[in-house]
Parts: sequence; C-alpha cells; structure tokens
Amino acid sequence: MDDLTFKIDDIYVPVKRRQTLDAATVNAIAESMLEVGQKTPVMCRRDGDRLVLVEGLHRLEACRLLGEDTILGILVQARRK
Repeated sequence: MDDLTFKIDDIYVPVKRRQTLDAATVNAIAESMLEVGQKTPVMCRRDGDRLVLVEGLHRLEACRLLGEDTILGILVQARRK
C-alpha cells in the first residue's frame, strides 16, 4: 500500500472515536512530529464521497494542532459485517 496525502478537513471522525481523544497524547505526538515528522500514516476508508478515519485520531489532531492542511494516510477497505 502506498502512502497518500489527505486534506485534514476532508476526514470525518466518528463521534465514538472523538470521545477517546487525549490532549496530552496529542501534544506529545505534535512535539515528536516537529522533531522527526510523521512516521506512521493514518488509516481512512471511503464512505461514499467522504473519508472516514479508521486509525490515527491523535496523529490527525496533532497535525491539526501544528497547523497542517494535509496528513499522510493509507486508504483501507471497510470491513464487511
């Protein structure tokens, strides 16, 4: 899988996932990104015309905190139920 670049504003974060956000973790990841960059891409899936975050909430919010417009990501397939 190749890393892609996604616009941060185009990524939808489900409500349940947003409730797990920890500000201290976001700050720590943001500091790390300033020093070494983004090491691990976020994972998103397509849901119609939008991208839905699957993994990487703290990385996404760290990039947003740093004022970034885009983030490295991987497009994954939605799991079948």
